[in-house]
Amino acid sequence: MSSNGNSNGVASVLDKALSGERIGEDEAIALLESRDLVSVGRAADELRNRKVERGRVTFIIDRNVNYTNICHTDCDFCAFYRRPGDRSEGYLLPKAVIFKKIEETLAIGGTALLMQGGHHPDLGVDYYEDLFSSIKSRYKIHLHALSPPEIQHIARRSKLTIPQTLTRLRDAGLDSLPGGGAEILVDRVRDIISPKKTKSGEWLGVMRDAHRLGISSTATMMYGHVETLEERVEHMRRIRELQDETHGFRAFISWTFQRDGNRLSDQVSEEDRPTSFDYLLTQAVSRIYLDNVDHIQSSWVTQGMKVGQVALGFGADDMGSVMIEENVVSAAGTTHRATADDFVRAIKALGKTAVQRDTLYRDVRVWN
Repeated sequence: MSSNGNSNGVASVLDKALSGERIGEDEAIALLESRDLVSVGRAADELRNRKVERGRVTFIIDRNVNYTNICHTDCDFCAFYRRPGDRSEGYLLPKAVIFKKIEETLAIGGTALLMQGGHHPDLGVDYYEDLFSSIKSRYKIHLHALSPPEIQHIARRSKLTIPQTLTRLRDAGLDSLPGGGAEILVDRVRDIISPKKTKSGEWLGVMRDAHRLGISSTATMMYGHVETLEERVEHMRRIRELQDETHGFRAFISWTFQRDGNRLSDQVSEEDRPTSFDYLLTQAVSRIYLDNVDHIQSSWVTQGMKVGQVALGFGADDMGSVMIEENVVSAAGTTHRATADDFVRAIKALGKTAVQRDTLYRDVRVWN
């Protein structure tokens, strides 16, 4: 196709989206292949402004507590986990340590605990019920905890069904599920990067059961490794289809593969490593394609604050968390830190109003 023909094709896809029609997989792939960041980004920003209030950008103050790094799934992309039996670097945080982290979070105006960890072979549902109920009896805090692979692991370890496991955890204090462990929801990819981990249908099944039980969640995508553009869009399609069915996803967050300290880096050449351009284009396409997801979150944690700020003009309406604590991405060599004041300055520099939100996107504080 000529460059002019390609340009015309992009324009027709964007016109379709801006007229309120849903674009298809082939059209989303065409947008990614076009490399037309300006046009795609402009359309994504317009669609963002129709979905949420134009002049506001939200963020949350919470803490990412990785309660254990002991895990038996051996994912090639992970530099955080340690195998069971690793006495030198493996850990399981005591309750007292977790309580102290919660108190520190609440002291600076935090509203939630994002709690995820490895697939520890010794932890069944009883451990989590005790931990969650202990937290809820002491603190007023939202528990955004346990990705679908963790839920599946707990269910298997406890010889329960997924709905039984989720019901018990919800009754003990679980408020919502993070979207971790999705990576790319295509089994060809998962068989390469995480063969022991939850399959695509299983991840979606956990989310479906959670949504049916009134437990909302986020959805994520970690890309830029062995997947194709077509598989990236297939991932989005599966999220969109489940959202049509359950309406349980609050937000979509995508980020690029972080390559330091993990085995998968050997399979990804330097020239194939996603750039900031790739990140912004993929995020913009996600806003256009995922027409039934209200919030798109900028991944400043992996991209850095400058690109995270720019992403707010490419379909994102939310900066995510200030990340008081973060261990998984930093284990792969990417370490970015920020405070609420940093977020407010970055948002105000764009001429927008900064709003601290809670996990359910309710206002906590507005900086006028």
